[in-house]
Amino acid sequence: MSYDIDFFYTLKGIDTLMEGLLVTLQLSLTSIVIGVSLGFVVALMVMSPSKLLSWPATSFIEIFRCTPALIQIVWIFYCVPMLFNVFLDPIVMGVLALSLNLIAFNAEAYRAAIQAIPKAHLDASVALGLNKIQTNVYVVLPQAIRLALPVLVTNGISIFQQSALVAIVAIEDLMYMGKMLSTETYRPIETFTVVALIYFAIALPAMYISSRLEKRLKVA
Repeated sequence: MSYDIDFFYTLKGIDTLMEGLLVTLQLSLTSIVIGVSLGFVVALMVMSPSKLLSWPATSFIEIFRCTPALIQIVWIFYCVPMLFNVFLDPIVMGVLALSLNLIAFNAEAYRAAIQAIPKAHLDASVALGLNKIQTNVYVVLPQAIRLALPVLVTNGISIFQQSALVAIVAIEDLMYMGKMLSTETYRPIETFTVVALIYFAIALPAMYISSRLEKRLKVA
C-alpha cells in the first residue's frame, strides 16, 4: 500500500489545532497553579505530627502516584458523577483530574525540599517569635519553592504532556482536535506529526529552562 505524504490539508486546518492548543494550555496552566499551591499544603499535612492530617494526605499521595493518570481521568469523569451525583463542566473535570495528579507529585517534591531546609533556620524563626503559620509562609515556603523548583517545572511539563489523555473523554484539546482533523482529512500521519511537533515546541523550551534552573541552584 502506497501512501504519499502531503501536509497541505493538515496545515490548512491549523486553526483547528490552535483551538485545541488553547484548551490544552488552559487545562495545563490552571492545573499547574493549583498543583504548585496545594502541593505545599499537602506536603505540610504529610509532615504534620497529627495522624488525622498525615494519614489522609499520605493516602492521597500514594493513590495518585501509584495509579495511571488515564485511570484517574476516566474514574473522575465517569464514576464521580455516578457516585456523588455531581455534574461539572468537562473543562472543570479535566482540571480537577490533572490537578489532583499534580498535587500528589508536587507534594513529594515539597516534602523533600522541606526536609533539606537547615534546622537552624526553623530555630531562628522560633527565636524571632514567629508562629507556625508565619514560619511556614515566610521561612519554609520560599526555601521549599527554591529547592523544589526544578522538580516542580518538570512535573508541570509532565502534566502538559499528560493533558493529551483528556481527549479520551471528548474534551476538545489539542489531541482531540488532531484526531478530528485526521479523520476529516484522511491524513493521520501528517496530522499527528504536526500535533507532536506542537507539543515538542512547547515542552522543549520548558525542559531547557528546568535544566538551567537546576544548574543555577546547584551553583548557588
